Amino acid sequence: MKKVLYVFHQKTSVAGDIGNKFKKRGYLEEIVRPPLGDALPDDLSNYSAIVIFGGPMSVNDDEQFIRDEIKWMEKVIESNIPFLGICLGAQILAKYLGCDVIKNKEDLAEIGFYEVKPVGEGDNIFKEHNIFYQFHTEGFEIPNDCQLLARGDIFQNQAFRYQNCYALQFHPEVNFFVHLRWLLLILIKKPKVLFIKGSQNLFYQLYLRIKHNKSVSDWLDSFLDNYLLAQK
Repeated sequence: MKKVLYVFHQKTSVAGDIGNKFKKRGYLEEIVRPPLGDALPDDLSNYSAIVIFGGPMSVNDDEQFIRDEIKWMEKVIESNIPFLGICLGAQILAKYLGCDVIKNKEDLAEIGFYEVKPVGEGDNIFKEHNIFYQFHTEGFEIPNDCQLLARGDIFQNQAFRYQNCYALQFHPEVNFFVHLRWLLLILIKKPKVLFIKGSQNLFYQLYLRIKHNKSVSDWLDSFLDNYLLAQK
C-alpha cells in the first residue's frame, strides 16, 4: 500500500486539498510534527511520497527541529522519493542546498493571491493556471543545479526542482475551507497580519478564492499526476 509522509509544524495543521487528493489516489498518510517533539523517520523505505508543509516560524530561527529538518533533507534526496516542500518546506530544502532565505528588500509580504510567472520547465507546469495563494514574509534564493520553474514580482523565486524534489513558495493545499479557517484564526489571534505591507485585504482574498479555487484544485491534480508522482 502506498503511503505519504506529512511533516507539519503546528498542532492544528491539516493537509487540505493535498490530503484529499492523496487519499483519492489510494495513499495512506502518516504525520509527524517535529516542533511538538515527533522524530523524523530514519528509514524512508515505507513511503511513496513526502510533503513538508509551511508554518509560522522562520527557517532562520535558532530551533533544533528546524536544524533537524534541514539535515534530514539529505536522507530525503538520497531516497529518491518524490518530495514536495511548501512555503517553509521549500525554504528548508533551499537552506539545505546552501541558499539564503531572506525578506523582501522593501519589507513587503505576500499574503493573498499572486501571479507566478513560468520559467523554463515551468512553462508546461503552469500552462493552465499561475495564480496561487501565498502567506509569507521571506523567500528563498535558488540553489545551484536546480531548475527554476517560476518567478514572482515581490519575491523573485517562486518554484524550483532539484532531482526528486519540488519546492513551491505558494500554498496549493489551501482550499476554500482551509483559507476560511486561516483567516478566522488571524482575525482572532493576529489581526495585524492583514495590514502588513503588500498583503491583500480579507474581502479581496475571499473574492479571489471564489474566483480561483477550482482552477487551483485542477492545477494540483495535474501537478501531482504529471510531475511530482510521475517521477517513480
